[in-house]
Amino acid sequence: MLSAKLGHFLDRPLTPFLKKVRIHPNILTVIGFAITVIAAFVIPYNLRLGGLIILLGGLFDMLDGIVARVNNRATRFGAFLDSLLDRYSDAFLFLSIAWYLAAKGNHTGAFLSLGTLVGAFLISYARARAEGLGESCNTGIMERPERVVLLAFAAITGWVAPVLWIMLILTHITVIQRAYHVWKAMSNRGLI
Repeated sequence: MLSAKLGHFLDRPLTPFLKKVRIHPNILTVIGFAITVIAAFVIPYNLRLGGLIILLGGLFDMLDGIVARVNNRATRFGAFLDSLLDRYSDAFLFLSIAWYLAAKGNHTGAFLSLGTLVGAFLISYARARAEGLGESCNTGIMERPERVVLLAFAAITGWVAPVLWIMLILTHITVIQRAYHVWKAMSNRGLI
């Protein structure tokens, strides 16, 4: 949803600066992933600091795509690498949150985190499978940017369990939205 609404709105204002960036976009992708892994290791010991580090990792996750576009360095492998490391990032963060909550005795919260992780993976899988069948599938209310922002907000404010409830519900609604979108597109083309 954020991607669809905000999409490439930072491309134009950041283009003059990012045209001077000589770092390959894939390096930015890996740096963002490394920062997210650090956040995951920090969260069980310092939740608020972990939330701030999530935001820093998210910044790199956003910049890699902009750098690739404005410098004409976007590649299919770069998109693949970005998606792959995004899944690992999701896993590290949600497992870390589950660990944090379980250590505090909040087993329901740990379950919410794991359930949200399953939803996040299914959102990605639904898109990949749809694209494998020739259908675009960028629909849904809880894509990765929303998850990153909400997870950082939860960690910074300490409202982890309430935010996870929201994320759990919205991730699985997004999976249903994507399934419906693909079903409708295929039905309209007589493929069902």
